[in-house]
Amino acid sequence: MEFEMLRLFILLLAAPLFFAFVTTTYAADNSKIFPFPVNKIVLDNGLTIISIPYESPGIVAYYTVVRTGSRNEVEEGKSGFAHFFEHMMFRGTEKYSTQAYNDIVKKIGSDANAFTTDDWTCYHLVASSGALETMFDIESDRFKNLQYTVDDFKTEAGAILGEYNKNYSNPIMTMFEKLQDAAYTRHTYKHTTMGFLKDIQDMPNQYEYSLQFFDRYYRPGNCIVVIVGDFEQKKVESLAKKYYSDWKRGNSNVEIPQEPPQTEEKIISLPWKSRTLPMLMLGYHGPAFSDKEIDMPTLDVLSQLYFSESSPLFQKLVVEEQLVEFVDGSAQDQRDPGMFTILTRIKDKTNIDKVRDEIYKTLEEAKSTPVSLERLQNVKLHLKYSFAMRMNTADAIALTLGNYLQLTGDVESVNRVYQLYENVSAEDIMRIAKKYFTKENRTVLTLTQEEEQK
Repeated sequence: MEFEMLRLFILLLAAPLFFAFVTTTYAADNSKIFPFPVNKIVLDNGLTIISIPYESPGIVAYYTVVRTGSRNEVEEGKSGFAHFFEHMMFRGTEKYSTQAYNDIVKKIGSDANAFTTDDWTCYHLVASSGALETMFDIESDRFKNLQYTVDDFKTEAGAILGEYNKNYSNPIMTMFEKLQDAAYTRHTYKHTTMGFLKDIQDMPNQYEYSLQFFDRYYRPGNCIVVIVGDFEQKKVESLAKKYYSDWKRGNSNVEIPQEPPQTEEKIISLPWKSRTLPMLMLGYHGPAFSDKEIDMPTLDVLSQLYFSESSPLFQKLVVEEQLVEFVDGSAQDQRDPGMFTILTRIKDKTNIDKVRDEIYKTLEEAKSTPVSLERLQNVKLHLKYSFAMRMNTADAIALTLGNYLQLTGDVESVNRVYQLYENVSAEDIMRIAKKYFTKENRTVLTLTQEEEQK
């Protein structure tokens, strides 16, 4: 198994320390899942800039990856601040007010946006190649010089509460919130990306803490800029030095609490006031993302084998017996051990137990019956070609690579993990199923309409 890309050259250490940076170029390699050439610049302050030439004439995608999500909210009573800064970063600077920033973005024909997850926050825009320097200017400025008043802070805190109320009127969002809260006892995955409601309600009183949060995590060593599309590499290097070299280093290291093993099954019943069909969610503690260990890739393959639309379980419950509207099971790539979650919406409450037992039966089958080599190979090909099909725009490539960069900081992770998919065997599927799908490692949540629970 070949893990190393051909390195064409490693050079350039400019003489003045202030402008020092290192560039590395990885050649395109069609034998690997990520076939594009990758240029990597590391400034002296620790900021990494990844640039990927891609045939998108006149178009460039510009992503800033902040390796901070709700996972990093370690102080009690302070959850939700990673997502909060997704909002605050559009509040402007002395150089570019909110209106000035929006006017520039509109002028270059772009639409700046952002999102937050448990593990990272991402700011992104796509514009013409001719606007590359403008993107460097406005994006570096807000990361270095964000300014907001107490009134700005309180206004945005109110908007966050409104967003929470809107999102959690959706029963599925609330199910994830309750499941995580029950399944985790110490790790910060206990709260969702939005944070605990009581912490969001207290946000207007946390202006000083917000300054600490920004100062800790919005630092060059904790961020990666990803540029994909039509550009000249020498210009990227020049603009990187011009706009980011004066960004001050910081220390974003915090100790993330480790989650102890779950030792007994947890059962949750969630009544829902509004009209809804019953839903069932099962959560099993799983592994962290790794491009070296085979557990997570095996769970991804298992997810396709036993919970995709072609799986016997889906065909039985959705197509043939029509007991549920959908059934799905998967695990997200996460920096720390996450959960394999199974979710289904059941058409009749009298079938809740029957559907649950069919899911348990499927998981027992995964432990004891080896999958055919033909089906296993088909799933691997599906994973491979699905990935390839997504690599069709500069925006999609930046998003995909940004995800792997937030997990490990290493551009090669995407190639290593897809090589691991190739190595997954029928024996691995059974071993991993036995390891994670145990009763004591399980949290079961059932949501039903409130009056149906009486």
